[in-house]
Amino acid sequence: MVEKTRQAIREEIKKLDREFRLELPREIQRARALGDLKENAEYHAARERQSFVRARIGQLQAQLRDLATVSTQSLPRDRAALGSKISLLDLDTDEEIDYELVISEESDVPNGKISLISPLGRGLLGCRDGDERSISIPSGVKRFEVIKVLTAHDRQGDGD
Repeated sequence: MVEKTRQAIREEIKKLDREFRLELPREIQRARALGDLKENAEYHAARERQSFVRARIGQLQAQLRDLATVSTQSLPRDRAALGSKISLLDLDTDEEIDYELVISEESDVPNGKISLISPLGRGLLGCRDGDERSISIPSGVKRFEVIKVLTAHDRQGDGD
């Protein structure tokens, strides 16, 4: 799971680096050829994009550095952590819900991928089968019973 994220980040860096080193300098050169730079929209747009791409590459490199410290072996085997899938019973609605705890870049709430840094993610971190949790989220307090926790260790080889 973490390796998939690392690979996706590396691919995005590669794509952005190509744009930064090859495509944007050509666009800037073309825009300069159009004349007066003060009122040259193409030039200003290319320079803005260049700044954005530079900043994004920096963000992605920082994410790679952070991910380098994450090892599946260091994750707990007996409670929810990064990569865990958690089945919950919403005690207020009696509805069963499944979530996966992911890093913020992989967060996809409609598909059940909850960031570890979200209120819900922080509230579920460390839970075990049978635990009850009351978690404050922006819409109020939600009460859950933990039905099942599958840790990253339990899930190795399940295709995720």
